[in-house]
Amino acid sequence: MIDARTVMISGAAGRLGRAVAAAFSQRRAQLVLVDRDATALAGAFDAGDRCLLAGADLLDERQARSAVDAALARFSRIDVWCHLAGGFRMGEAVHETTEATWNFMFDINARAFVNLARAVVPHMLERGGGKIVAIGAHAAQRGAARMGAYCASKSSLIRLVESMAAELREQHINVNCVLPTIIDTPENRAAMPNADPARWVAPEALADTILFLASDAARAVHGAALPVTGLS
Repeated sequence: MIDARTVMISGAAGRLGRAVAAAFSQRRAQLVLVDRDATALAGAFDAGDRCLLAGADLLDERQARSAVDAALARFSRIDVWCHLAGGFRMGEAVHETTEATWNFMFDINARAFVNLARAVVPHMLERGGGKIVAIGAHAAQRGAARMGAYCASKSSLIRLVESMAAELREQHINVNCVLPTIIDTPENRAAMPNADPARWVAPEALADTILFLASDAARAVHGAALPVTGLS
């Protein structure tokens, strides 16, 4: 069951965030929608009794904690945290990888997750349970040419999820991640105009998978890295 739960979605303003928010909203969840781009967040969603919009740069631990504090002030609880924030950059061989690319990838794909975990997990421990679902990447299962920093950063996220699952399962906190291939977004269509987006992962399909991992039906699932490969 999802009804009446409070769901925090970090990285909510993008195409996937909107699909995930819609899926939980249809099940009457209370939403805490977090994104670095407060303008895009306000343009995508209407704040209301069941929806809190929180602009926050998750690379700043104080802003991450402020978003959690705002959620608790409004709803008194966070039952589910869906971490969708992340980024992609490729083109450099490993030996050509700049410090800027390396730092950007690990900041956005790993450090942001840890910063928000520092604020969310203690609350879930105090409440006696919760669900955490993060977005990894299918490409993170092995290295690929000119994608070293991206693959490494997303692989780090998977290892963080597995570690947290091992640490928190006895406290009734499920921590899992999904590993999508290319997600069908306007940005990806623009970047790959000759590709067939019908073969990609529809945001709504990925949202359904996240919804399952956040539900009681997945209560026995811990530390999973679930491939989601599209064509459906």
